[in-house]
Parts: sequence; structure tokens; C-alpha cells
Amino acid sequence: MNETDAVQTTELVLRLIPALSFRFPWMLTALAIPAALAVWVWRRRGGAVALPFDHGRLRAGSPARFFVNLAETLPALILAVVILMLAGPVRFSEPRTKRVMTNIELCVDVSGSMMSPFGDGTRYDMSMKAIDKFLDSRRGDAFGLTFFGNNYLHWVPLTSDVSAIKCAPPFMKPEVAPLWMSGTEIGKALLGCRRTLVERQEGDRAIILISDGASFDLGGGNDEEVARLLKRDGIVVYAIHIDETEIPDPIVTICSITGGDAFAPDDPSALEAIFKRIDQMTPTRLEKTRPETLDDFIPYGLLGLGLLSVASLALFGARYTPW
Repeated sequence: MNETDAVQTTELVLRLIPALSFRFPWMLTALAIPAALAVWVWRRRGGAVALPFDHGRLRAGSPARFFVNLAETLPALILAVVILMLAGPVRFSEPRTKRVMTNIELCVDVSGSMMSPFGDGTRYDMSMKAIDKFLDSRRGDAFGLTFFGNNYLHWVPLTSDVSAIKCAPPFMKPEVAPLWMSGTEIGKALLGCRRTLVERQEGDRAIILISDGASFDLGGGNDEEVARLLKRDGIVVYAIHIDETEIPDPIVTICSITGGDAFAPDDPSALEAIFKRIDQMTPTRLEKTRPETLDDFIPYGLLGLGLLSVASLALFGARYTPW
């Protein structure tokens, strides 16, 4: 290898370095030291041999001189590897996808009319059974449970552990609910659920409203005002009207404006089908996560060990001696 080849090799290495990533890239300027040492090894004149035959010199172009220079370049390469490791080499992990959590607030009416017969039980009982199956189909999402009448009560905060929701039905049946929960104020309950959902900064937001009556607090344009607030905060409302009457217009308006829908089941099987429909209307979203920065010392360590081994073997013969 002559001087031109050494310079071209150094330039090639320097062009490859920007494609790598380091925690302390400013330390790469120290690579000038091993580069200078390598250039000096190949540019210096042949070493003087102090022997009785008039200080004879080994010809610079001989094969022996090539291997000696190559061996003496190894310490400079080892120093370059050390500098690269001190600069903190890093690599980026493969981008991954993660499930975007959906925050779903279950808003259940516990007014007296929810004790009316529905299938093999009451409207309340069949609603909670359908909710149980819905929870099993949405593992990984966060659920909250709010009971409401004239007032609302956040029974279970948003959580991915749904066991508390499954244990809740006996404690808030309409027949045991307090007197101040006997009426129906859907607007107040929806706004209460909204305040809970907006506390979650990440994930989609939805409310599933289960009721069997109309609400006087949604008249006079209040339904549109409530819907605008919910839509502004990215909350979709799905309503299940468990009654033989038509779905109240304010409920339809709120669902329509927020991007949801309103349903009216005829029997418990239809109620379960509605929950499956809601499950399909709120599909699971996946998003790519940013790659993580990982230390990448292994290839440099192996390279350094390899160079050190070759340099140690070279000391047995391929080295310059001044005698």
C-alpha cells in the first residue's frame, strides 16, 4: 500500500462515519490522531538497520516492508476503535406498533323505570350482562362506569382492570339506588362523563349511554350545546334506548353530532348485537412508536478484539527492529 492508497482508505472511512450515530459526535475529531499515525507509518523512509555492512537499508518496495508497515498500522487502528467507543456508538431499534387505547365511559341509567321487565330480568340486569360481554371483547381498553339519575355517580374510574365493573351490578340496582337518583338527567350525566374523559390525554374517547327515558335537561337547544362540547373534546357518544318508545330526538342529535349512533333493542339478544355493532364502530387503532436509541458497543468491541489479536500475533515477526 502506497501513500495514495492510504489517503484514499482514510477518506473512505471518514465518508462512512456520518452514516453512524454517536452520543458524543464531537469526540470523532480525535480520529485525526490515528489517521496521522497511519499516514506517518506508510510515508516514513525505510528504517535504518545498524549492521556491519555499511548501514544497509531494506528496500521500501519489498514485500517484507509492506507487511511490516501493515503490522505497525494496527495500533493506530486499535486507537481509532477506542475513540469510536468513547464517542458512544448507538443504533435505533426497529419501529414498533402499539395499540391505541380507547377510553370508554359506560353511563348507565338507574332510575326507577330501569326495573321494568326485559327478557328474563329487568332492563338494568340485561344491560349489565351485555356490558360484561362487551368488556371481554375490548381487552386492552380503559373503561369507567357512571351511574346516573337526577345526579350522577362515578362508580369506577377509567381503568383497564374491569373486575370492579363486573362486580358493580348488585350495589347500584334501581331498587337500592338512593332517592336522589330516581329521575333522569342525561345532559348532566354526559357532561360529568366528559369531565372524566378529558383528564385522559392519550387515546380515543367514547361514551356508551344506556337509558330508557327522555331527559328534560336536553330541551331548549341544550342537546346541541352538549353535543358541541363533546365533539370539541373528541368524544363519540353511542346511545342504547331500552324502551318500546321512539328514541328521543335530543339523544339522536347528540349521537349524530359526535359521530356516534343511537340504537333501540327489542330484546336481550338484540342488546348484545348492538354492543357488537358498537365494538365494530370503534375499531382498534395501531400507531407506530418512535425508534428507541440503543447502545451499539458489540461490533466495535469485536473489531477491537480482532485487531488486538492480529497485532499481538504480528509482534512475533512482522515488526520493525532497529538492530
